[in-house]
Amino acid sequence: MSEAAAFVEAEYLVETPLDPAEVAGIMAGEQSCGTFVRVAGETDELRDRAAAHILAVEELDARPEPSLASAWQERKGFPGPWRRARVQIAYPVANMGANLPTLASTVAGNLYDLGEVSGLRLVDVRVPEAYRNRYPRPALGVAGTRERLGVQGRPFFGTIIKPNVGLSSEEIAALVETLCEAGVDFIKDDEICANPDHAPIAERVPAVMRRVRAYRERTGRDVMIAFNVTDETDAMRRHAELIEREGGSCAMASLNWCGLSAVETLRRSTPLALHGHRNGFGAFARHPALGIGFDAYQALYRLAGIDHMHVHGIGGKFSDQPAEVEAAARRSLAPLAFDATEPDPVLPVFSSGQWAGTLKTTADAVGSADFMFLAGGGILAHPDGPSAGVASLRQAYEAVAEGRTIEAHGESRPELKAAIDFFGSR
Repeated sequence: MSEAAAFVEAEYLVETPLDPAEVAGIMAGEQSCGTFVRVAGETDELRDRAAAHILAVEELDARPEPSLASAWQERKGFPGPWRRARVQIAYPVANMGANLPTLASTVAGNLYDLGEVSGLRLVDVRVPEAYRNRYPRPALGVAGTRERLGVQGRPFFGTIIKPNVGLSSEEIAALVETLCEAGVDFIKDDEICANPDHAPIAERVPAVMRRVRAYRERTGRDVMIAFNVTDETDAMRRHAELIEREGGSCAMASLNWCGLSAVETLRRSTPLALHGHRNGFGAFARHPALGIGFDAYQALYRLAGIDHMHVHGIGGKFSDQPAEVEAAARRSLAPLAFDATEPDPVLPVFSSGQWAGTLKTTADAVGSADFMFLAGGGILAHPDGPSAGVASLRQAYEAVAEGRTIEAHGESRPELKAAIDFFGSR
C-alpha cells in the first residue's frame, strides 16, 4: 500500500480563541493515539505508526463572538477574537480497518465536544481507492438503474406516493398502477410511510407488485418502486427479501435514522438498489459552524453502498442554496476515491416542489442527464392529470436537449403549455 493509500483525509472548519494550529494538534491527538497528556505505552514507534498527521491549517476570518458556547472557554476567560481555519488531517487506515462506524468515530467522534472549539464542521472525507475497495459498491448505481428501467439519454422521471400516509395497501397499489400507466420511471414511498398499521409492508409490497408485474408483462416496460424499508436492521433485511421475492428492484431507507451499520448490512444482504433518503440532514448540516457537510456525509453513505442519494431541489421548499444543491449532485456523480481508477457514481435525486419549469435549471446544475427528477405535485396536480404531468416533464427535457426555452417548446406541446400556465403562476 502506498503512503497516500494508507490514510483517510478529513477536512474541517474550526472556530477557536486559540491558535488554530495548536487546536489542529489537539484534534489529531484526540482522534488517534494521543490524549491530553502522554501515557505509558505511548512510544515513539507507536506514534509513528498510529498518529494522525496535520496536512494543512489555513486561517480564515475571525469573529468577535463565538458561534457556540463552551464552558471550558468561559472558565479560561478568553476575550476573543474567535479565529476560524480550515484544517486538514490524515488518519491512518490501520487504526480503523474496514469498519464504517469506527471511520465515522475517527473523523468526527469527540471533536464536537472539545472545549477548545466554539465551532467545528466536518467538511469533507477523502478516501484512497485501496480503502474504498474494502467496502461494497453500488449494486446498480447510475448505469444499472438505466439498464434495469431501459432509460437512456434522459433523466429519470418519478414521483412520490401522496397522500404521504393514510392510504390502505390496495389504495396505494391502485395509485401505483395509475402512475405506471402515466409513464413514470420511478415511484417511491414517502419517508414517513414505512410499516404503518393501515398499510403494513408485508401486505403493501405484494399488493403493489401484483399491479407492477401485470403492467410489466403487458407493456414490456418496467417501473422501479422504492419501498420504504426503514426499520431495525433484521426487519430491514426481511423487508428487502420480500421485495426481491415479489420481483421488485429497490428499497428505500432513511439513512440518518437507520445509521451507517444498518445500511451497510442491508447492502451486503440484498442485490436491490438502495435509495438513500437523507431526511433529517439539516440537523447535521444547516448551521455553518457545526455538523457535517454534504461532501463528508455522502462519502460515508457511499461507503455503506447506496445507489441513489437525495440532494433536495433547486428553488424548492427547503433551505438549501442552489449552489449547495448543484455541488451535492455533482459530488454524487464524481468518483468517491481521490485516486480512483474506475467510476462508482450514485444517482442524485432531486425533489421538493419540482415541475417541468424547474427541469432546465436542474439539468444545467448537473451538467448531464444522469439524475432522477421527482415531481409529486408536478405530476399528480397537473391540470390534465398524471399522464400529462409526465408528458410535460419529457417535453421540458426535449426543450433542454434542443437548446430551446420551455415556453417556445410549449407552443406545440399542450401538456407542457398547460404545466407552464398552471404551475408557472404559483
